[in-house]
Amino acid sequence: MKLAATSLHLAALACAAGLALAAPAHADGAPSDETARLLQSHRTERYNVASSSASIRAGGGMTAVHAPLATVRRIVLDYGHYADFMPRFQKSRIVKKAPGATDVYLQVPILHGAASVWAVTRFGAITREPNGTERLEGKMEGEGNVDDLRATWRLVPLDDETTIVKLELLIVPKLPLPGSLVTGELEYAADQAVSATRERAEARTKAAASAASATPDDAAPQP
Repeated sequence: MKLAATSLHLAALACAAGLALAAPAHADGAPSDETARLLQSHRTERYNVASSSASIRAGGGMTAVHAPLATVRRIVLDYGHYADFMPRFQKSRIVKKAPGATDVYLQVPILHGAASVWAVTRFGAITREPNGTERLEGKMEGEGNVDDLRATWRLVPLDDETTIVKLELLIVPKLPLPGSLVTGELEYAADQAVSATRERAEARTKAAASAASATPDDAAPQP
């Protein structure tokens, strides 16, 4: 019994140490509260932030993903299939590609589905911050039935198998709608987008791990 208790205690200490190493730290070396919370809950949290270009606050969603940064990045860059797996994107279609830029037609419902907004949004090249965070911004380019539409992704690698994903959405409708109403819907849309990204990335990671661990007999086609 003592041996079993000691083993459990050591396992708990190892788990706590791994969490501390994975999470971005404050200056004093402690994991950030936000990162530790997301890792523990494995749920999506909503938030909102002020915008420098509009009075409406952008709505955000963030979650921890048990998948490598490269896997998450491929999903986020798959603009033409957003509508296939992100519930709040009605349509997503690549209309033009150029070096360092991709123009994407995006359509999103508002007012609980009573209306839809759309815009051609230009996503630029990924920028990398000193801490390893990758940032991807999309901004409305000319065409659309809104005054502005922006999307900002942030991918934060914690270790080789874990990534924090954040998305902030800003839509400024031409209609005179209360900002709080719009922001609430943007939070929900961002929540749905990062949750769907998490599920897709984790499913791909599990499938890859299963394929890699399969024996030659397992991998052989069945008669």
